[in-house]
Amino acid sequence: MSERRGRIEFEPDTVERDLIKLVLTVVELLRQLMERQALRRFDQGDLSEEQEERVGLTLMLLEERMTELRERYGLKPEDLNLDLGPLGPLLPRD
Repeated sequence: MSERRGRIEFEPDTVERDLIKLVLTVVELLRQLMERQALRRFDQGDLSEEQEERVGLTLMLLEERMTELRERYGLKPEDLNLDLGPLGPLLPRD
């Protein structure tokens, strides 16, 4: 997928990778939001010990799967951070 003068042009040979990149970007955004919410709930003491363990394990597994999919399609974590122009990057930079 290339961009020229504000228009997106799809290349037939990269369409699968581009689609995976878009899907993984959305999933990564949601993963980061869930992680922040979980940390806030941990700090507030809103979760039982069992819930904390389950949330932690779920987030860890999701991150592992994301890493596997990025590697399968030759993507780096920074490839999922879309540039929103004057708004800056979509995902916070750690």
